[in-house]
Amino acid sequence: MKELINRIFNIGNDIEFEELSLKVFYFQYENNKVYKTWCKLMKVEPSQVKSISQIPFLPISFFKTHDVVSFNKEDSVHFFKSSGTTGLQTSKHYIYDLGIYERSFVKCFEEFFSRVEDYCFIALLPNYLEQGNSSLVYMIDNLIKKSKYRESGFYKDSLQDVIQKLKVLEEKNTKTILFGVTYALLDLIEIEKLSLKNTIVFETGGMKGRRKEIIREELHEVLCEGFSIDSIASEYGMSELFSQAYSKSNGIFFCPKHMKVMIRDTYDPLSYIGNNKTGGINVIDLANIYSCSFIETEDLGKIFWDNSFELLGRIDNTTTRGCNLMYEF
Repeated sequence: MKELINRIFNIGNDIEFEELSLKVFYFQYENNKVYKTWCKLMKVEPSQVKSISQIPFLPISFFKTHDVVSFNKEDSVHFFKSSGTTGLQTSKHYIYDLGIYERSFVKCFEEFFSRVEDYCFIALLPNYLEQGNSSLVYMIDNLIKKSKYRESGFYKDSLQDVIQKLKVLEEKNTKTILFGVTYALLDLIEIEKLSLKNTIVFETGGMKGRRKEIIREELHEVLCEGFSIDSIASEYGMSELFSQAYSKSNGIFFCPKHMKVMIRDTYDPLSYIGNNKTGGINVIDLANIYSCSFIETEDLGKIFWDNSFELLGRIDNTTTRGCNLMYEF
């Protein structure tokens, strides 16, 4: 298994990705009870699967109702919980090896930016800190600890402290990442507009009921003006996955080498559609080896010729989706 994991984090091309995806599929079919049952309901046997397009994807909603594990749950060392909405059931992702998660998110970050230790991380994520067991908080906390800057940290209570810290870091020409939940970033620039030249601003998590939702283009326009920057960055990740795709600007995301997005037909979820067409997002996350690497999300998107993709929102009525056939076992 160690050799397979090492190969996953050293994928060099599409052929190797396909080969390793099939190996991970066979492993999870044999070791993940929920996923194996799902494959059987889809009438798919391992001997039939010769390419990525033939692999069944597990609806993400099953993380709310089942233990999606490719190991004995009793051996789990931790679990991540989705943020969810008040009154709705949240997902749980049981973890066998936190080291794989740490290896994955560091590799994902450094593939698109540079060494973690070279950045100062300012985290403005109050609601994630409050909920507990957040995979995002775990990731940011780890990045903060790896940073060589003592100013790195979570800033929960005072937006004025964040403003002053950003000004000092700008004066020092320090490479900085401001990672903030959307409503908190808007709160910050309403207090004071800033001029950031050495800071990358990441928005994540939406309004969380604190503000009226607005479209991404309008939101980024407001944030760019408030921070005096040209673009807003984003990451596409979730508690059910171990890897993240990143967007540096314009809401266009790129996957790391061990992750892939495919766009399914929303009217025929076993079929895939071509570039520049809107459909449901399926994710292959090979780092998710001890859970399920093949996830059918509840997000809409489209993919482009260079394998980048755009996130377009949520599929309607996703809270009622899933296969009721599985609820009894």
